[in-house]
Amino acid sequence: MSINPHKVERLKVLRDSVLVADMNFDERTLSSGLVLLKDDGKNEGIRPRWGRVYATGPEQKDVTEGQWICVAHGRWTRGLKIEDATGTHTIRKIDPKDILLVSDVEPGPDDTLTTAITVPNRRA
Repeated sequence: MSINPHKVERLKVLRDSVLVADMNFDERTLSSGLVLLKDDGKNEGIRPRWGRVYATGPEQKDVTEGQWICVAHGRWTRGLKIEDATGTHTIRKIDPKDILLVSDVEPGPDDTLTTAITVPNRRA
């Protein structure tokens, strides 16, 4: 079932809020060419994610529209699909206190791999 995007002409973001778009939750291809399957909702998917700043509130002083930010895992809302003059986007509100990194250019491939949180299966 497909959900039609909400058509918007203008968004007014409140206070120091930050809205992001272009967060990747699909499969990833590492710079080595190795394809990692979609890991959202699994232990391996617990990691920070990059997103492009779609809009900010008037009190937000740390980031500006168009920048890329890395956000701590889980510090974003579920996505809302919208359609504006530039196309269709899935936007999420993020917690500004959990912005880890800021970049003016789109980050390269996400080579984040970890076993730090994976609990081995221990059968007695």
